Amino acid sequence: MAERRKLKRRHLLYYLRVYNAQTGRLLGHLVDISPGGVMVMSQNRRRIGRTVLLRMVLPNQPRRAAKIEFEATTKWCRHDVNPDFWDTGFETTGLTRRQAADLETLVDDFGFRD
Repeated sequence: MAERRKLKRRHLLYYLRVYNAQTGRLLGHLVDISPGGVMVMSQNRRRIGRTVLLRMVLPNQPRRAAKIEFEATTKWCRHDVNPDFWDTGFETTGLTRRQAADLETLVDDFGFRD
């Protein structure tokens, strides 16, 4: 199967918890990130096409906020390598400049850089 992704994706070294910001419920853990989206591993299957406000609580970082919130839409959902978990791809939607900068900082601080 040919690679359809246009933007390079970064795999995180640190698995951040991802919450539904509206309900406060834990959705899963962030395991992959790019400028256009994130992948979350969870115990539950997610419905494709649903837009949700995501929140990630960051480790104590003196130079930025303690959390990042942004809207994202589920694009795909499939079993993880471990069949007890699901991997869900979210596309970020309508990021403000601040949110985009916060996500980029997250990649810089916790991800791989070429």
